[in-house]
Amino acid sequence: MSEEAPSSAWGALSTATISDALDRTGLRGSAAGLGALAPGQRAVGRAFTVRYMPAGTPSGTVGDYIDDMREGQIAVLDNACRTDCTVWGDILTSVAHRRGIAGAAINGVCRDSARALELSFPIWSLGRFMRTGKDRVEVAEVGGAVSLGDARVRAGDLVVGDDDGLVVVAREHEQEVLRVAEEIAAREQSIVAEALTGSTLGDARARHGYHQLQRQEGPER
Repeated sequence: MSEEAPSSAWGALSTATISDALDRTGLRGSAAGLGALAPGQRAVGRAFTVRYMPAGTPSGTVGDYIDDMREGQIAVLDNACRTDCTVWGDILTSVAHRRGIAGAAINGVCRDSARALELSFPIWSLGRFMRTGKDRVEVAEVGGAVSLGDARVRAGDLVVGDDDGLVVVAREHEQEVLRVAEEIAAREQSIVAEALTGSTLGDARARHGYHQLQRQEGPER
């Protein structure tokens, strides 16, 4: 089934701005604890979700889901915040890079980071650790709802990552969040422009409602 690509407008927005827009619209989506593997990473794409669980007896596999992913998607892997074994390494990095996968977001750790750095393949995770997940975890579900830090992610949701981390925007709220994020970005740019051309920062902030930019408009959803 075809999947609509995210609007190109998301490419101009930082995760900080999108996070403020999520606050303003009463939505959750900032993936606490996940950091970029390297400075300068950037990715925008739709989530392809995979959830792991402890391996059974006999153990299942860590999965060949990469064969089902499409160009531009982001692999979102929920390993229940485990940091004692990894679910992403150099084989997945190499194949994903070749196939145009936009990046990987891991609720857990990655390994073989040198390969990802060599290819400039974007990864966000809870850290790095060398021990394999084989025979320790197995795929429990593909395409279901998963967690990234404290953010809930469903297949097809929008994922945006940069140096500051990851944000997730539920598909049904994309247009609303995009509208608010673009407004926030424009007002912050005006504040900077005025402050750099003679205005006091306090006056510029007051004129453009800086302290209300992220203020929630309704109940948190």
